[in-house]
Amino acid sequence: MGFLTGKTAIITGAGRAVLSDGRCGSIGYGIATAYAKEGCNLVITGRNVKKLEDAKAELEEKYGIKVLILQADVNAGADNEAVVANVVKQTVDTFGGIDVLINNAQASASGVSLVDHTTDQFNLAMYSGLYAAFYYMKACYPYLKESKGTVINFASGAGLFGNKGQCAYAAAKEGIRGLTRVAATEWGPDGINVNIVCPLAWTSQLEQFQNAYPDAFKANVHMPPAGHYGDAELEIGRVCVQLASPDFKYMSGETLTLEGGMGQRP
Repeated sequence: MGFLTGKTAIITGAGRAVLSDGRCGSIGYGIATAYAKEGCNLVITGRNVKKLEDAKAELEEKYGIKVLILQADVNAGADNEAVVANVVKQTVDTFGGIDVLINNAQASASGVSLVDHTTDQFNLAMYSGLYAAFYYMKACYPYLKESKGTVINFASGAGLFGNKGQCAYAAAKEGIRGLTRVAATEWGPDGINVNIVCPLAWTSQLEQFQNAYPDAFKANVHMPPAGHYGDAELEIGRVCVQLASPDFKYMSGETLTLEGGMGQRP
């Protein structure tokens, strides 16, 4: 039995993505794989149904868990509270409750300067990231209070360090970081552990970027001091397992920065 056998986690943005060497190629799918290995039943959301179906097939076959897939897209033109309420209702109807909420989904228009950013591009980042986290946290709160559960949100070095060409992405991620700290303060007395991770992972998108634009990659993506980029499953996914484990020792409300396998708590 794993740490999370019998528990249920919602992971947003967790469609299947793999690297050329077969390893998990996205943070969401890396977390889903790490959780599946620990026996956790999963609800995974995303915009691409094919990627969700592929994830479900592989995770259920390999690890014997149950995976519920739900297409869900929080955006400026949607009834977002209804979208999220549907995910939460189907989760509870299927599994009886919620133990872990992981707000991983995020879209953005990277590489666009602040002065060239459009309102639609800004909204893309804010709705898919900050607003999505807000809606999911509100909707999941009663069930997390009942289970003494866990919330794991995701921020980024783009906000911490002010990366060029990522104004909307950075703003969304810093908003999520502030939201997380407030929730940790308000929900701590309810027994809900709330934390945020700021990862730098090697993903299929980065791999494709490196292959297609090697000069731009070299100029904009810098190797962490540890000498390698974080592994989506074995490092970031395992940290997320630990954050939801009964013997978790970090205090709620901390920021964990993971770059190439090195963790800091600023």
